[in-house]
Amino acid sequence: MAEIRPLTALRYELSAVGSLQAVAAPPYDVIDADLRAALAARSPFNVVEIDLPEGDGGDPYQRAETTLEAWRQQGVVTREREPTVWALSQQYTVPGGGETLTRRGFFCRVRIEDYGEGRIRPHERTHPGPKEDRLRLTRATRANLSPVFSLYADPEQAGWAALEPHTAADPYATVTDDDGTVNQLWRVEDESAIAGVKRALEGRELLIADGHHRYETARLYAEEIGGEGEHRYVLMLLVSLSDPGLTIFPTHRMLTGLDEPKQRAIRDALLRSFEVEQVGFEAAQPPADAAGVVMGYADSFHKQPYRLTLKDEATAAAAMPDRSNAYRRLDTAVLEALVLRGALGMSEDDISHKRGLDYAKDFATAREAIEQASADAAFFMRPTPVEQVRQVAAAGESMPPKSTFFYPKVPTGLLFNPLD
Repeated sequence: MAEIRPLTALRYELSAVGSLQAVAAPPYDVIDADLRAALAARSPFNVVEIDLPEGDGGDPYQRAETTLEAWRQQGVVTREREPTVWALSQQYTVPGGGETLTRRGFFCRVRIEDYGEGRIRPHERTHPGPKEDRLRLTRATRANLSPVFSLYADPEQAGWAALEPHTAADPYATVTDDDGTVNQLWRVEDESAIAGVKRALEGRELLIADGHHRYETARLYAEEIGGEGEHRYVLMLLVSLSDPGLTIFPTHRMLTGLDEPKQRAIRDALLRSFEVEQVGFEAAQPPADAAGVVMGYADSFHKQPYRLTLKDEATAAAAMPDRSNAYRRLDTAVLEALVLRGALGMSEDDISHKRGLDYAKDFATAREAIEQASADAAFFMRPTPVEQVRQVAAAGESMPPKSTFFYPKVPTGLLFNPLD
């Protein structure tokens, strides 16, 4: 089973930086050059200076190392004296004018384990490039700078119930991100509360929701250092699978470089394997509760959207004979097997490096790409249900990349986990 421990955090000293508002940032992998510049302009101590360092002609990882060390010496960041658990509340409005929800969890350290039953499971495939980047950064800073976001089974919400009384006080810090999510953070030192959290996690396995590259980097670093010590643990935010604020959105697929033979190959594959229904753009993204394997499709040549429903589950079974039934029911897996790999002949390397493939986090962006012909074709996906994520992970399998988009993101800069 997963082993959790309180966190002796390295954190920003609020008296030195003013507030976490100016120094926090989104996860590194959603920050482009313009956003990085904007974040760095907010404060010379913004976390991008160490989590997404720029070398200015030199080694960016060495720059991160010297910057963090200078911050420690200057008192910009300080290390807690006692291990604690940190409760986090994230209040957000569902994009598109939806309801207001609150997701609740807690930061702690988790012992690094190999993936497996009863311990820690991934749910998406990873790529070597980001892992190498994060490993070099970890070697330089000797810290987890951003958390892994993981889920655990807790139908009774016992973990949060142990912490909730301590969130009645004013939070240690509040950060409102650029999407309007209000993140509130509380330090929980009470030993009985920490014991209650540990009891809630007894016998539970953890499912990584976001941060697969960070977790696998932590595992590589722990083996590289060897022996026992702080490096055998990784910073995590843990959220119950039953938390009412847990939300997953889809990530849509966009294709480019489709010459006439490839267009024909897609058309033949869709007509052969799917029921094809002509719809308007307002119905191109299927509802979450639609039965079977369902997705939307449109291309920039005709700009006519369609609803696609897999005709026969045996088609998916034949295309993925070595996969579990849970995996074969994934919309993203069926699309990958029948269209990306099957019709277009994409390899794992093509998919990993996005050759002819890109992603859109929202339907409006994908639709605009079709209408403006910046993409040749788009597949409009449904969100993957949490239970389906759990079933695939329980089968020991990892989903295709970008099968889930957990919302909201967990900010970087709230807390760090020192590894020395």
